[in-house]
Amino acid sequence: MRKLFKQLGTTLMAATLATAIQAEPLVIGGKNFTEQQLLTEMTAQYLDKQGYDIERRAGMGSAVLRKAQENAQIDLYWEYTGTSLLVYNKVKEQIADPQKVYEKVRELDAKKGLTWLNPSSANNTYALAMRNEDADAKGINTLSDLAKALNDGQELTLATNAEWYSRKDGYKELKKAYDFDIPRSDIKRMDSGLTYVALKEGQVDIALVFATDGRIPAFNFRVLEDDKGFFPNYAITPVVRDEVLKANPNLSEQLNNLSAQLDNDTMSALNAKVDVDRMSIEDVAAEFLTAKGLL
Repeated sequence: MRKLFKQLGTTLMAATLATAIQAEPLVIGGKNFTEQQLLTEMTAQYLDKQGYDIERRAGMGSAVLRKAQENAQIDLYWEYTGTSLLVYNKVKEQIADPQKVYEKVRELDAKKGLTWLNPSSANNTYALAMRNEDADAKGINTLSDLAKALNDGQELTLATNAEWYSRKDGYKELKKAYDFDIPRSDIKRMDSGLTYVALKEGQVDIALVFATDGRIPAFNFRVLEDDKGFFPNYAITPVVRDEVLKANPNLSEQLNNLSAQLDNDTMSALNAKVDVDRMSIEDVAAEFLTAKGLL
């Protein structure tokens, strides 16, 4: 009898602990640019509809957000496979196959208590862009063309954000891969969103862009082909702490369902509604979820 009560007590304690964990709000993080703010808001609205208590923490820098998740301050957010591969896990080997990139980061981050769920079809890789007419005039279609133009003496200015300038998948490594250099005085560091405006208004000749940004077609930019395959795949994927998944058995399926709705065209269109059409993040997220029957 005493043994039975002890077992019942242990079971009751475990159930109480699980309930306490589930009662905690899901803390959804996000980075500090439009696409990430959209992903944070879409996820928050969607999971709120599923009955979760939600807390939003958007607008964080990449390194700070990642560290916050590792420290259990953030439960889930959408990360890019290439960022985890090169920046967080510091993998030096070049991996071109998107599936292998995903499998590698899933394996490495599993050791840190993080689960990568199903990747979306959206690949928001970094890219360099020029004004279409300017690229035509200079005969620049690829990053190798750009390197040749620079090495032949053309003076071209670049707009980039401060983070990419020093990242492992950023400017310093890109210039080694393509063997070119831009004088520091010709590199203008600014907020990510301002790079598009600077290029559109002719303040610079080249700008760092994200491949799924809706301003690329809206502003008639040409994305320069990464003909040497420097950038890995950056599949947008929900990443969740293991403990959170254990406490919320339906969460994996729910997030995978949302991930399945995303591809390059979808993200580009959603980003454009915010950055070009000036709709609010909240309205764009709600409109999308409603159209997909998720809200």
